Amino acid sequence: MNINDFNYELPKELIAQYPLRPRSSSKLMILQEDKIFHKHFYDIIDYFKEGDVLVVNNSKVIKARLKGKKETGGKIEVLLENNEWCLIKGKKISRGMYLFFDKNIIGIVEDKKKNKFKIKFNKDIKKVIEEIGELPTPPYVRKKINSDDEYQTIYAKKEGSIAAPTVGFHFDEQLLEKLKQKGIKIANICLHVSFSTFLPVKEEDYTKHEMYNEYYEIDEENAGIINNAERLFVVGTTTMKCLESAAENGNVIAKKDFSNLFIYLGYKFKLNYAGMLTNFHLPKSTLLLLVSAFYGKERILNAYKEAIKEKYRFYSFGDAMLLLK
Repeated sequence: MNINDFNYELPKELIAQYPLRPRSSSKLMILQEDKIFHKHFYDIIDYFKEGDVLVVNNSKVIKARLKGKKETGGKIEVLLENNEWCLIKGKKISRGMYLFFDKNIIGIVEDKKKNKFKIKFNKDIKKVIEEIGELPTPPYVRKKINSDDEYQTIYAKKEGSIAAPTVGFHFDEQLLEKLKQKGIKIANICLHVSFSTFLPVKEEDYTKHEMYNEYYEIDEENAGIINNAERLFVVGTTTMKCLESAAENGNVIAKKDFSNLFIYLGYKFKLNYAGMLTNFHLPKSTLLLLVSAFYGKERILNAYKEAIKEKYRFYSFGDAMLLLK
């Protein structure tokens, strides 16, 4: 249960700084039990057949990053999650402090709870996002993206996430159309990614790590598609969390709810999955814990070693894995 067991060393040059074009041209590592195969993402079509269902998270990233200053002049960066709570990157943030932004937008820190803050703005939050918000690309991506579309999946629809479900970046219209023509169905569900997915695990015993709630929804139509799948494939860790949060007695239930589900070694999965698509995740992260629970810690960590050796690109704009059961 030690988080240090999920650490690994990654050369900085393997942290992807930009998305590849076309989207489906990235590398794809296939894991089939203890075997590893090196392909490209567009090759996934060879691993699916008619009657299979691919489940995707169609959440859309909002412009949740605000850059401003404290009343003392010190720079701050706000990451909004909802109308109440947010993260603030800056020193000595306290209750009652005024925060100043462009477009004459002012905020006051009304409350603090652990590492979260509540800010009251002088404008409606939707107006704030519209006027000064930026897409919150990860801090390890140093290069500015060319357009907002680069940090959205092509099927993103429902606004609410502060980070993208990144393995979905690899799908382009051409590949999705080929999959559909082969008889593979795409099921759309939604989980809005919040701080909870990306907050670092600070507890040495990772089972003590606290996950915060994330909103999710699955409608009747897509629940039916999922429950009638001949083989079920999951696109991404957030999609997996959504499905497992809504699963009962071997089926997915249509619902709207919040989930603080934390999946790590020893977790008993509620649905029968044929496979999972995922990117390469940060060391000691909840996402690495999830994929290890799904496919085995040794298999995953050995695959990461192989990926480093073969110079795969890591993290949000990086390459992908297909974990086949």
